[in-house]
Amino acid sequence: MRPEVPTFVADDPLPDWEAEEEISRRVTQLEAISKPVTGDEAAALVTCFGSDDCFGVAWTLLHLIETGPNPVLRTKPAPDANEWHHRLYDRGVFEEFNATT
Repeated sequence: MRPEVPTFVADDPLPDWEAEEEISRRVTQLEAISKPVTGDEAAALVTCFGSDDCFGVAWTLLHLIETGPNPVLRTKPAPDANEWHHRLYDRGVFEEFNATT
């Protein structure tokens, strides 16, 4: 795993929209991760979603994860799971379905 990924993951989930300085730092960390990511990197990055979209940073994270092998989440998340996990799962299943039809 490239060192940029564990550095990003070690800082816990993305902050909510109130943490402006923290968001800037996390964006810089995220931009340091080149595409595509590996399966292990994608699995680690999945743990980094926060409670909201973090001014769009969560979408950037989702798109980065999707550059790796898909679907990264092969098991449907629990109903109370993070909304970003549901999105990743749904998008991965949709992509996999379209690839087989």
